Amino acid sequence: MYERFLCLLEQSGKTPYQVAKETGISTATLTNWKQGKYSPKADKLKVIADYFDVTVDYFLS
Repeated sequence: MYERFLCLLEQSGKTPYQVAKETGISTATLTNWKQGKYSPKADKLKVIADYFDVTVDYFLS
C-alpha cells in the first residue's frame, strides 16, 4: 500500500507532511504505514484516496 502512496506523492509533487496537514492524518500514522507497523484503517485509507482522487481499490490491488 505504501508504495502506491509514494507513487501518488511523486506524481502530485506533495510531501507526506503536506498530505498529513491537508487531510488531518498525523505524520506519525503515515510513518507507521511506511515502516509496516500497521496497515491503514478503512476510514483513513478513504481520506487518502479521496485526497488523491483515486479509489480505495487503487491501494488494495
